[in-house]
Amino acid sequence: MITAVLIIATSSISSGSATGETAKTQVPGVYSFRLGEFTITALSDGTVLQDLNQVLTNANSAEVEQLLHRNFLTNPVEASINTFLIDTGDKQVLIDTGVGQLFGGQGGKLQLSLEAAGYTPDEIDMILLTHIHSDHSGGLVENGQLMFPTATVYVGKPDVDLWLDPANVERSHLDRRYFDEAVTTVKPYLDAGKLEMFSGETTILPGITALPTPGHTPGHSFYVVESRGESIEFCGDILHFGSIQFPNPEITVAYDVDANAAAEQRARQFSRLAESRRLVATAHLPFPGVGHIRAEDQGYAWVPMDYRWRD
Repeated sequence: MITAVLIIATSSISSGSATGETAKTQVPGVYSFRLGEFTITALSDGTVLQDLNQVLTNANSAEVEQLLHRNFLTNPVEASINTFLIDTGDKQVLIDTGVGQLFGGQGGKLQLSLEAAGYTPDEIDMILLTHIHSDHSGGLVENGQLMFPTATVYVGKPDVDLWLDPANVERSHLDRRYFDEAVTTVKPYLDAGKLEMFSGETTILPGITALPTPGHTPGHSFYVVESRGESIEFCGDILHFGSIQFPNPEITVAYDVDANAAAEQRARQFSRLAESRRLVATAHLPFPGVGHIRAEDQGYAWVPMDYRWRD
């Protein structure tokens, strides 16, 4: 989960030929690569500013400042919202859907990126949600309409049990907005008979397996994709800020439903993925958010995959 932070600033920069400015609109974010017989396409939903003073928990401000400086960053930081398409040849499988209209103009660019990649919403057969938070499920519904009318949505049952049960609004410490957004974006698929829930490790399709990784939310899940001896894991919100949480996985975020469980899960998965050397796709690292996790003397480091563009 991430939420939008409104930053108001003044600037003397203007656009238009009279001043000689050449500001252009950013093109959609699309990056494709092969994984065995599958084609994986990273699709940007845009970026959103994050004020770490408001978001980080279990963090020391001096350590955070040092880590930001080390990574040439200043607060607030820009967080990517990455979604991914798996083209198996027979099926088009979308992992997460971005924020849709829920962040008031920040994010919500998945449909532009999907079109640029050469796909239409009606072509999507399945949507795999890593979890039910607005920056992952928000793009399911816009203007009250199902954006992927032919798709079946898959998600961990514990998330559905939490976010779609009205009784949990009063008996939990969680912001009511999360529940309202889940009703807006996920419940219409449930009502249409297009929501499938899973518990435990589950084969979704040949070569695509859901791996529950509870903590950030109770139904948070990875998706492990394998084809012809190659593999990748889509890791959702196992982390939000690479510059901070790779060197210190114990730092948590305000969006964690269970911060202690989220930190324990992160440490466990970082260790496993570093040892396996498996390719990893992340939701909030800089687009396209695909690379490897390497163990360091203290903590971990992120190694982006090589850029590929050749016949």
